[in-house]
Amino acid sequence: MFDSPLSASAYEILEVDPTVDDDELRRAYRLRLRQTHPDTGGDAETFVQVQRAWELIGTAEGRAAYDRRSGVHASPTTDAGSDSDSGWSGWRPRAARTDTRPRARSYGHPGGWRRERYLSLIREWAGRGVEVPDPYDPALVRSAPRDLRRILADALAEEATARTVSDLGMGFTVWHDVEAGADADDKLDHVVLGPSGLYGVMSEDFGGVVGFRRGEITGPIVGTRAPVTSALRRMRTVAKKARVRFGGAIIVLPDDDLAQAVTPLGTSRGVPVVVVRRSALAMVLRQGVPQARAIGGNELFDVRTRLQQTVRFV
Repeated sequence: MFDSPLSASAYEILEVDPTVDDDELRRAYRLRLRQTHPDTGGDAETFVQVQRAWELIGTAEGRAAYDRRSGVHASPTTDAGSDSDSGWSGWRPRAARTDTRPRARSYGHPGGWRRERYLSLIREWAGRGVEVPDPYDPALVRSAPRDLRRILADALAEEATARTVSDLGMGFTVWHDVEAGADADDKLDHVVLGPSGLYGVMSEDFGGVVGFRRGEITGPIVGTRAPVTSALRRMRTVAKKARVRFGGAIIVLPDDDLAQAVTPLGTSRGVPVVVVRRSALAMVLRQGVPQARAIGGNELFDVRTRLQQTVRFV
């Protein structure tokens, strides 16, 4: 929450300017509690957001840390762009880390296509083709049109999934930004192969809580998009080209956008579909999607070879 380019900042939730003093911030918090309390006709979800916003910036120490992470009162070259392992929530690409632990085999550039798309569009929107000093400046990002912010949000989501899969170790192989159609944006975010099966994975961020209906992700923030249908169609394209069978489809969403860790959505043409919280992804990939077909022995090597020979990246 609050870290997504699609979400409101803690200050926006409390309806105050980031420069207000502590007393004014406290008054605003109490006012917003009264306005949003469910017992007085307020919205329960917004009430929770108000409480969580106060948890982040209600103390001097917490507010200072939040301001550093989100770029408030910071220049683009200072704390806002830092990449420490603890509390990193910037929107810039992470710096390369030196880590000797065994990693999953990884091919492609997770989030790369969307980052390039974002940089091109933010420069066009903000500078009309002129170089923008800091395309990840929080004020600039939050003022951009929602469709543009969503491109950055999805890039961040893809990068987060890539980090999770990488940490699963050498037993897993993952291909990122896999070509799955004639258009550049018609791609499968991740193809993940491991002992529990072969999965097509899409990393999404709609900027709020979603619902489900007839095997599809729904809600006002989703609009007319059909994420599950789109993912399955792209998986069929990759499967046909590589002559492989996917064991399941996984849609990954931010933790705050889902009521439970794993939500099964049934099967489509024998392929089980689940929507999972980001924090539950590692568990699902290790244990396998329910009803998914496990892969082992020579078949795992055969599937990996077929994919390696046929996968193309956007």
